[in-house]
Amino acid sequence: MLKKIVLQKLAHFGLHIIFWCAVLLFYTYFFGFNSNDFGYVFSFSSFLMPITIATTYVFIYKLIPDYLVTKHYKRFTLYSFYTIIISNYLIVISVFYGLVYLSNFQYSNMAPISRSLIFVATAVYMVVIIVSAFKLLKLNLSQAKKTKKLETKFLESQLKMKEQELHYLKMQIHPHFLFNTLNTLYGFALKKADEAPEMILKLSNLLDYLLYKVDKPFVLLSDEVNHIQDYLELENMRFNKTLNIDFKVDNVSNELKIAPMLLLPFVENSFKHGAIKSGKLNIKMRLSCKANTLYFYIENSQNKTEFNKEEGIGLKNIKKRLDLTYKDNYTFNIKNEASVFKVDLIINLN
Repeated sequence: MLKKIVLQKLAHFGLHIIFWCAVLLFYTYFFGFNSNDFGYVFSFSSFLMPITIATTYVFIYKLIPDYLVTKHYKRFTLYSFYTIIISNYLIVISVFYGLVYLSNFQYSNMAPISRSLIFVATAVYMVVIIVSAFKLLKLNLSQAKKTKKLETKFLESQLKMKEQELHYLKMQIHPHFLFNTLNTLYGFALKKADEAPEMILKLSNLLDYLLYKVDKPFVLLSDEVNHIQDYLELENMRFNKTLNIDFKVDNVSNELKIAPMLLLPFVENSFKHGAIKSGKLNIKMRLSCKANTLYFYIENSQNKTEFNKEEGIGLKNIKKRLDLTYKDNYTFNIKNEASVFKVDLIINLN
C-alpha cells in the first residue's frame, strides 16, 4: 500500500514537471518572436516560471477549492485580487530583470514581446486560467462522481427499507388470513361435516400460495384469481345458504403479473366486516383487464353500526403495499356507506 502511494505521488510529480517544461517551451517560443537572442529569451522565460507556478498553485490548491467551490465568493474575490496584485508586481520585476540584468539598460536589446507588460501578464495569466479551468473541471467531475455514489447508496438504502417494510406488511397479513380460514375449518371439524376434506384441500392450496409464492415480488394474475376462487369456495362452505357471491372475471391474461396477496385481503376484508342482511351476506366482485391495466371492484353489505368505523389492519396494509409497489401507478377509492362498503382499485401493471 505504501509503495502504491509513493508511486502515485511520483507519477503526479512527474506530470507536473512535464507540464511546466511544456510551459517553459511555450514561453521560449512566445517571447522569442522576432528575436534571435535565444539566451535572453530562455533566461527571461526561466525567470518568469516561478511567478507563473506560484500564481497557478495559489489558485488551484487554495483559492478555488477553499473558497470558490465552497461558495465563499467574497473571500475568493478578495484573495484573488491580492494574488493578482502580488503577481503583477512580480511580473513588473521580471520586465525590469530583462531590461537591467539581461539587456544592460539597453531597451533595444530586449526581446520585442518582453518589453510589453501587457503581453508578459497575458502569457502568465493565460497559463493560470487554463490550469484553473482544468482544475475546476476535475473538481466538478469528482463532485459529480461522489454525488452519484451517494445517490446510489441512498437509493439502495431506500430500496432495502421498502423491501423490509413490504416484508413486514406481508407478515401482518399472513396470520390475519390464516386465523379466519382456520376458524372456518374448526367449525366444520366440530360438526364433522363431509365438506371438511375438501376444505382442507382448498386450504392446502392457499397455504402453498401463502408460503411459497407470497415472497416473490410478482406472481401471475391468473394465480391470484385462482386462489381468490379457492378462498370464496372455503367461505361458501362456511356460510352455506347465507352467502350470495357475485364474482365475474373478464379478460385476465396469462402473462400479466401482480404483487402476491394484493387482491385476496380485499376479499377477506369483505367477509370479516360484512354483515348478513335479510338472511344474506351479499358480496359483489368484478375483475377485468384492458391492455396492461387491472380493474378491480368489490362491495359487501354492512350494518349501520359498522359505518364510519376504523378500517381493519388488512386494508391499511394493502394501502401501504400499493404505495410501495405501485406508487403513482394506481388509483384506490373507498366508499364506506351506511349499508354497503365499496372498494374500487385500478392498477397499471407495467
